[in-house]
Parts: sequence; structure tokens; C-alpha cells
Amino acid sequence: MTHYFVDIDPIAFSIGPVQVHWYGIMYLLGFAAAWWLGQRRRAAGRLPVSADAFSDLAFYAMLGVIVGGRVGYMVFYDTSQLIHEPLSLFRVWEGGMSFHGGLLGVLTGALIWTRRHRLNFFDVMDFVAPLVPIGLGLGRLGNFIGGELWGRHTDAPWGMIFPRALEALGRTKDDLHQMYLAGQLDGEARHPSQLYEFTLEGIVLFAVLWIYSRKPRPRYAVSGLFALLYGLFRFLVEFVREPDVQLGFIAFDWLTMGQILSLPLILVGLWLLWLSRNAPTLVPAVDAPQKAG
Repeated sequence: MTHYFVDIDPIAFSIGPVQVHWYGIMYLLGFAAAWWLGQRRRAAGRLPVSADAFSDLAFYAMLGVIVGGRVGYMVFYDTSQLIHEPLSLFRVWEGGMSFHGGLLGVLTGALIWTRRHRLNFFDVMDFVAPLVPIGLGLGRLGNFIGGELWGRHTDAPWGMIFPRALEALGRTKDDLHQMYLAGQLDGEARHPSQLYEFTLEGIVLFAVLWIYSRKPRPRYAVSGLFALLYGLFRFLVEFVREPDVQLGFIAFDWLTMGQILSLPLILVGLWLLWLSRNAPTLVPAVDAPQKAG
């Protein structure tokens, strides 16, 4: 059986000594797409603020993703390194971002912004939620291009060979290519879990939330659906994703840190959907005067 050999150069291009990685480009594309779609929704009366005010919100969210994502990764996934080398927090070029940390960062930034503009926090979160999956999906695509966060071993016909998984065991790229040509790597095929997450967290989650939020929904409903679906998708994919090497399984020889962090999201999502049953609905008002930005 021949499996696809994932060996894509993670560096898109270089400008002098500066190397621009595909992962960073995916982040920029995700932010740009979220801003563009958000401005369209704002112009349709889904958020009563000016264009400049929404741009401020986008900036707060972007900062929250970057800072929260990095801090969350070090706290949740590399605590020992953070304790022994606190400055490693700033070595972002080594990689390491956490969705759950980024989410906390976005929530913090949005809370500051909503207080400044005197808006209901969950009305803003319901507005923002459908914009998030684009960045999530592109981020997972960046993980795939970089050959990182690979899945567990599989004999499925769509299994893929990730060189970095074997390089961690001391193999060079030349060794791997020779083994691949000789058909000696079939036993090293792994689930392309990044593509599973790209599909579920990106395409499916975006489609569901975008379609669901096209009509006015009660407060908490869109945010609750986002939290519930992301938590479920992430929890399920973790069953075929290789646990982080520095952590392994947290309990029962199957429970991972990603699953532990996703459980609260599932519960919060259910709680928000329950609250939405008797919550008011923010009706779009395109002609209404916008709040100052």
C-alpha cells in the first residue's frame, strides 16, 4: 500500500534573513477573512457599532489569540518548561499555540471592548462566533503543511507518512525518502488528524454557525452552539490524534489534555443553549443610529 508522504516546505518564502512560514500566513488569512465577513455582518445591522469600532474589536481579538494562545500552550502543555525557563514563553519561533488559551485571550479582549462600548458581552460573542472557524480551519491547514500535530498510527488507505514523526526518532530526511521508495514506511502511516480538524473545526463548524446565525437568534444561542460543537469535534478527533509527547495520556490510557480542556466547552455550550430558551433576541437594525466608536 502506498501512502502519501507529507514533506511540504513549511517556509513559504524568505525576505533576506526573514523566513515567512505558511503557518503565519494562515493566521493572517484567518484574521483577514474574519474581519471582512465581520464588517459585512456589522453593515447588515448585526452589531450596532461603527466600522472603526469593529476594527478595534478585531484587533483586541487578534491580540487575544496570539497572547492567549502562546500563554495557554505553555501553561497547559509545557508547564515544566515554563517553570524552569520562564523566558521560553517568548520564544514563539519554536512553535506552540493553544486554541483554548487563545479562546480565553479572545474572551478577555472582547470583555474589555464590550465594557468600553456598553454592549452586552454575549451579544458580541454571538456576533463573533461564526467568524472564528475560518481561522481555526486555516490554522489546522498550517499544521498539516508544517507536518506537525500528526495523528496516531493507522492502516487506513488514507494514512499519511509524516517525516517529523520519524525524525523525532533519529531518522534523517534522506533515510525516510529511501525507506519510502523501498516501501518500508507503510507501518508508519498515521491519521492526517490535522485535515480531520480542518474539516470539522473549519468547514463544518463555519457552515453550521453561518447558516444558523443568518436569522436572528436568542442571546447565548450562537455562542452556545459554537462551544458545544467545537468541544465535541475536538474531543472526538483526539481519539486519533497523537498525544503531545511531553504529556502523553493524562488518564485511563486514552484521555488527553485536549479532551480535558474540551469537556468544559461542551458543558458551557449546553448551559448557554439552555439559557437561550428564554433570552431576548437582538434584531438587526440597519437604519438605526450606530453607537459611537
